[in-house]
Order: sequence, then C-alpha cells, then structure tokens
Amino acid sequence: MSKTPRAMSRAFAHLSDEAVVALIARSDEQALAELYDRFGRVAYGLALRILRDEALAEDAVQEAFLTAWRRADTFMPERAKASTWLLTLVHRRAVDLVRREQRRRAEPLEVAGERLGEGPAEDAVWLRYERERVQAALRQLPDQQREALELVYYGGFTQSELAQRLGEPLGTIKSRMFTGLARLRDLLAEPTTTPMPWTRTPSTS
Repeated sequence: MSKTPRAMSRAFAHLSDEAVVALIARSDEQALAELYDRFGRVAYGLALRILRDEALAEDAVQEAFLTAWRRADTFMPERAKASTWLLTLVHRRAVDLVRREQRRRAEPLEVAGERLGEGPAEDAVWLRYERERVQAALRQLPDQQREALELVYYGGFTQSELAQRLGEPLGTIKSRMFTGLARLRDLLAEPTTTPMPWTRTPSTS
C-alpha cells in the first residue's frame, strides 16, 4: 500500500538534506519527492525573482530538480550544503532561460521564419515528426509514468488533481512525474535511426 504524504514525511523527518540527496543518488523516488517538499517553494521563489514569469519559473524549477535527480551522485556534502547545491542548479537554469528568451526576442522575425528554408508546410512536417518521436518515447516508459505524463500534459490535470483522480499521495505523483520526464528526455536525446519524413533513402539501383 502506498504511504500517505504524512507517513512519508515522518519517514524522512530524521534525515538531513544531505542524506536525502544521498538517497536520490540511489534512485529513491520518494527521496526526490521529499527534497521537492522541502525546497520546492524556495526554489520557485528564486526562479520567479530572476525570470519574473510564472510559467518560466516553473520550468526552471522542474529542470533543476530533474538535474538533481540525474546528478545526485556528484553532490559532495563536504563542499556545500544540499540546499546551496540545489538552489545553484535552480539559479543556473533560470539564468539560462533568461538568456534564451533574450535571444528569442532579439532575433528578427523574418530570419526566424526563413531559417533553413522553413515554411508552413515544412513546419507541419517537422511538428508531426516531433509528435511521433514523443509518442514513441512515451510508449517506452513504465505504465504509471506514462499515465501521469499524459494526464498532466495532454489531459490538462494538475498534479494535485491527478493525485486525487488516481488515489495516490501527491509526493508519489511528483516523483513519478520527475522520473518519467527524466527518462523521456534521455530517450528523446538518443540518436534515432528513423529517417526524417522529408528525406529520401538513397536509391541502390
């Protein structure tokens, strides 16, 4: 039976932040949810101060926690507190997003529209290709992770609504989302052997 959020909090209450990160390094999803419960609000506040945009701040926080999940084994408690390490990840990601937005706004519209000869037809093909890649990657995830991602991103549910719908603790849903997104990003980053829809296979004749 799944633990309740209160039971989960009691289970981690005696652990330091550094110990929680050590558990994350062992791929403990509940530890990741605990870290988010401890620092999610502070992390969001930091990102919001830098970005001044709620959606971008949420993206920065999520990216930072995904990085923490993937790089927890590199954390060295003798060099910094876990909170400092985590908030540094948030700060770096927020600054990256600021720079990305600045470049996007500074780019001439006509250049953005004409890069690589892109037009409406090419854009439609590219979007279809990307959509197919995402769907293929989603099919490789465990059922629970795929269900959580699809209901949030395609169904429009918040994480709290999803927890109520599935009868699961919110912390379980958060960790399921984080690990699912981390795996999805890894899958999408892998080189694909599938040819682009607009390319032709060279003729052997």
